[in-house]
Amino acid sequence: MIFKRYGSSYHSVDPNFESTALNEIGFRRDRERTISADELAADYERLTTHELAAEADGLVQDHTEQLLLDRIESRLLELEASLEEHCILVVDNGDGRDWPKARQRIRNVIIEGENRLRFEYTVSPPLRMAVYGQKAGTRE
Repeated sequence: MIFKRYGSSYHSVDPNFESTALNEIGFRRDRERTISADELAADYERLTTHELAAEADGLVQDHTEQLLLDRIESRLLELEASLEEHCILVVDNGDGRDWPKARQRIRNVIIEGENRLRFEYTVSPPLRMAVYGQKAGTRE
C-alpha cells in the first residue's frame, strides 16, 4: 500500500500520473487507510529508500511525456508489488520542497529532409519512495 503525508497524517493513495495535469506526478487519496504521523513513527521503521526516475524521447510532445510518466508508474507499481508483508511505501518527496517534475528538452532534428522537433523528458528530482516495515511488537 502507498501512503502520502497530508498534514499530520499519512493517507493511502493511488498514483495519478497524467501528462495533461499541472503536477504530472500526483497521487489521489483512496480513503482506505489513514495512519497518524505519531503512529508511523512509533509502529514503523524505515527500511530502504528507492529513487524512481526514467527518460523518454520522441517526436510527439504529449505522448513522449506520458511515456515517461508510464515508465515511472510501472516502476512504482513493481516496487509496491514486491513489498513484504507488514511493509508500506511512503512518498518521501515533500510538496513544494522537492516534488518531482517532468523536465523537457527540445532539439531540432532533420528526418527525411524535414525539420522536426524531438522531445526528451526526464524527471528531476526523482520520485523517492521509502519502504517502512511494521515493528515486530506492533504487528496485528
